[in-house]
Order: sequence, then structure tokens, then C-alpha cells
Amino acid sequence: MSAVTEIELTTLDGRPTSLADYADGAVLVVNVASKCGLTPQYGALQQLAQEYADRGLTVIGVPCNQFMGQEPGSAEEIQTFCSTIYGVTFPLLAKTEVNGPGRHPLYVELTKTPDASGQAGDVQWNFEKFLIAPGGRVVNRFRPRTEPDAPEVLAAIEAVLPN
Repeated sequence: MSAVTEIELTTLDGRPTSLADYADGAVLVVNVASKCGLTPQYGALQQLAQEYADRGLTVIGVPCNQFMGQEPGSAEEIQTFCSTIYGVTFPLLAKTEVNGPGRHPLYVELTKTPDASGQAGDVQWNFEKFLIAPGGRVVNRFRPRTEPDAPEVLAAIEAVLPN
């Protein structure tokens, strides 16, 4: 287990959880928003979640309202939007701050991971993706405009999952 798997989290419906529940598999953590130009990525995230579930991948959505107020809804509104518009079945966490002085401890750890160009630090925008390998090591970071089904994302997922 790693430090990132031990961090206390809260599900969208208010239940306590942690990434330790998923430590035997890989996890793709994505900060999400329902009123963003990148919101259609929900569809590709759901497809990834379905296609790779049997091999141990869990996608986890983390609603965040820090980028131009693009996730203003309540937990119920977020859940309804995600399930009715995009058919989302993957876990969603409670609305979370990913940057700034109120940054959640999960994102304190995740943002230490550099992207492909070697840049770590603040989340740039909605739909930034972090891949956590089985056991809890953060192994990849993909910036918001990188689609969930981009070749580099799929290759990274394939590299950490069993065949």
C-alpha cells in the first residue's frame, strides 16, 4: 500500500472510502465537471471503465468547481447528470478542491507526479487524469485535453494491467 491509497475520501453520496479499496487494480483518477467544454470526455471515461473493468481498472471521477464554476451542482444533480447524460457507472467522489490552499490531500500527492513533459504542480483544468498502478504508485499524468482513449493513455493502462 502507498500513501495515496490510505488517504480518506468521501463518495458523492457521503460515504467514507479510500483508494485502498481498489489497490489490487489500477485506478484512473479524473477531476470532472458537468459544464465544461471537455465534459464529453465522460463518455470515453465510461467506455474505458467498462472495457477494462474485467482486467482491474477503476475510473474514479472527482467533481471540482474550481475552474470557472463549471461544476456548480449538488451531489444529487451531479449524479443525475452523469448517469442520465453519459451513463456513468464508475465511482464519483464528493466535490473536491484540486488546487490552492484547500487542495485535498489526494491531490497534494497526485500533483507531485509530472506529466509527459516533466511538469508537476497544479491541475491545469477539468479532466486532468492520473493513473495509479496496482499497489498505489502514481505512474502517469495526462493533461485535460488528452482524451481518455488517446493512444498514450491506453498504452499506459495496458502497461499496468495484467494481460
